[in-house]
Amino acid sequence: MEVMFLLWDHLDELIILVEKLLIWSRKGRPLHAKGLEQVCRWLKVTKKNYECATHDEDSRMQNTGALLLSSCWKHYGLLLHLEDYKISGQYRELLEQYLSGIQFFADTQSEEPSENKDSGTDTLKFFINCLCLLLGRLVGTDFETAISEYGSQICQALTPQLHSADGEVIEGATCVLRVVIFKTNRRLTKFAEIKEMDASLSMLLHLLDEQDGAAKVVVKLIAEYCSICLDIRCFQNVLKRLVTGTLSQKRNTLHFISDIIHISMESDCALPQSMRQDIANNLLAFLQEEDVVICNQASRLIPFVDPSLVLPELVNLIYSPNQGVQSSSGTAFASLLKNYKDKPEIVCILIDCLSNTQAVTNGSHLDLEKVLALLRQWSKTVEHWDLLIGSVINKLFMDPSNAVTVRFLSFISEHLAENAELVFQQLLSYTRGKEDIFNDILCATNGTAKCELSIFSRLCPLLVIRLLPLSVFNNLGSSLMYGELPNKLATGDIKGFRLLTDECITTLLIQRALNKIEFEDVRKLSAELCGRIHPKVLVPIISFELENATGSPDLLKIKTCLFVMCTSLRIRGKELYMLLDVPKIRIAIEAILLWPSMDADNVSKAQHGCIDCLALMVCTELQATKASGKSISWDALDSSVFYYVIQQLTCEDLDKLPLEMGTGGKTTAHISFRLCMANVLIGVCQKIPESSKKDVASIILPSILQSIKIIADSGIRSACIQVMFSAVYHLKSAVLPYSSVILEATIRSLREESDKERMAGAKLLASLMASEEAVVQSISVGLLEARDLLHVLALSDPSSDVRSMCQRLLACMSSP
Repeated sequence: MEVMFLLWDHLDELIILVEKLLIWSRKGRPLHAKGLEQVCRWLKVTKKNYECATHDEDSRMQNTGALLLSSCWKHYGLLLHLEDYKISGQYRELLEQYLSGIQFFADTQSEEPSENKDSGTDTLKFFINCLCLLLGRLVGTDFETAISEYGSQICQALTPQLHSADGEVIEGATCVLRVVIFKTNRRLTKFAEIKEMDASLSMLLHLLDEQDGAAKVVVKLIAEYCSICLDIRCFQNVLKRLVTGTLSQKRNTLHFISDIIHISMESDCALPQSMRQDIANNLLAFLQEEDVVICNQASRLIPFVDPSLVLPELVNLIYSPNQGVQSSSGTAFASLLKNYKDKPEIVCILIDCLSNTQAVTNGSHLDLEKVLALLRQWSKTVEHWDLLIGSVINKLFMDPSNAVTVRFLSFISEHLAENAELVFQQLLSYTRGKEDIFNDILCATNGTAKCELSIFSRLCPLLVIRLLPLSVFNNLGSSLMYGELPNKLATGDIKGFRLLTDECITTLLIQRALNKIEFEDVRKLSAELCGRIHPKVLVPIISFELENATGSPDLLKIKTCLFVMCTSLRIRGKELYMLLDVPKIRIAIEAILLWPSMDADNVSKAQHGCIDCLALMVCTELQATKASGKSISWDALDSSVFYYVIQQLTCEDLDKLPLEMGTGGKTTAHISFRLCMANVLIGVCQKIPESSKKDVASIILPSILQSIKIIADSGIRSACIQVMFSAVYHLKSAVLPYSSVILEATIRSLREESDKERMAGAKLLASLMASEEAVVQSISVGLLEARDLLHVLALSDPSSDVRSMCQRLLACMSSP
């Protein structure tokens, strides 16, 4: 009795002792430390429960506490010894005793009334604590023998306790089972410590058939085992048992995979490749499950898997006809990319997946926009755009024909603009030194060899440049964009320097646009991009090249220069126009338009370019003049392209032509030149914006209507009628003030001898009749005269085309 109270009187010292032992054991004996932790907790609870009463007040209660402490300490004290060689000979007896106690109290607990179950649970805790202390302190052959001989009994005794309602019982049982399964009571430090699947695991697998606390514990144990075991058969066996089973089994599979993933994320060692592939395949399969919980859990886990293992199939699943699969796959896809936002190589893998996939939607090829739409949130999380852009552009250079890469770059074009200098640097590095090699190869080989050269390798730098906004081209201070061109051109000596292809982006574009032996598609795209170049650099270079080409003549260069100028006029408008040397440009265009040509030949194509260029210059001139608050006058013929065009169309004086030739040749050239001017005005009517339509009508129509009365050549008169037709058709209500006079001119043309004039007049009448209501009302009286004339022409005109046209017009007039 005195010994019993001696322990009780030194309870505080016992607690301190156990705490110190606990700290020491945590360093290398985790299971023994778990037992000490539970003992320490029990000592403190016992002290709290029994010391509240003094010896005088309730000696029976204090005696109970002292007796309990003394009884338990007989075992705890033995198992707490740091060195005790006697235990080596009696651990079997102790193991059997503890296991029997666990089994006995587990069996009787289910039969006891609920009010007595607490005492049974405390007894179970005691035996489990003893197991922790005993197995945790055994070493060497003693530990190996104990596990070998009693492992199965321990599992049989403790597995049912995983269903306990008491957390401490489950915690202690789990720790002991872990030691049995892993065959070590030390901390695992490397894979080699676990070499093959333990038979004890098979005794736990049936617990995974249900979803409860026991299943969760077993999932964690097996996941930890599989994550460090070199033999992956355990992992495969678990999947084989669960993945095609019941709903509960499938959900446990996901918990199992989740635990393995999170354990591996905290480990320095990677999982075996085959295991990672199995995890990826099963998660992808679970995305297609009907159970929402399973789909969502799989979707949350996929972002932690190696993207190369899941991206190809994940992209295909995004296009699944099943809306649920689409949704879960899309969520997983977006989260996966966010998780690897700082890994440019992942984007490259994605591009490969999109390029290689055979998915089809609605009978057409893969709709990239569906995937790109999922990237919007990802793009907001990317921090190092410079690294990502560099990787994607390099990928384009390695596979220049890949349209998916270009489309992806288009998707991130905003960020390309923010990193324009980086983009330019990469493009120049890629093209630098290749121009001379390219030219040498093409000059030295035949057409077949030329076709063998990859056109895409020439196009891909241009495709990247096309993705950049106009603002990038506005930076005259960018050495990569413009080099020294702004400074050189500021001297005014355009002839004093040579355009070096690799100097900057601008020279690259201009050289490729003007290179006769370049691929046609490359020339066209380069010329289009030249139109974005800042006017201060573009105008002097293109004007100089156009002037030289006209003198050569070099038709290819002429067409390119005109196309560049037209593109720039559309993009830059008055900014470009104000810098143009209009008289010089006009002289070059005059010369080209006066060259003899045949339909569809290169000269004719160049002349069409001149016509488009003049039309755009007129439109730009009108807008620039209107923006400045001024108006165009006949006194400014030298600087006004608009009045120049009208004057050349209506002028009958041959001496105004800038060519010296015989009278016959001059007459033919004059008529051809004036027809070109008519086509310019037709182009103006087609291209002019709504805000300037009244201005165009007020300048073109009075001049044409007045001049058509005195123009001698029927072809020119016919062309003037066609100009008026275009004005009525495109300018709409803006022609209202002139509609009656236009009708008079129409009727006159219908009476002319030329079939071409009469046909043009009939078409103009049709355009007037189809105009807005106000225009039709203004000419209603004159239409009566026109109808009588149409009757005559429909019956007696020598041209079948004119007769047919007049008959259709009469039918329109007769219909209600």
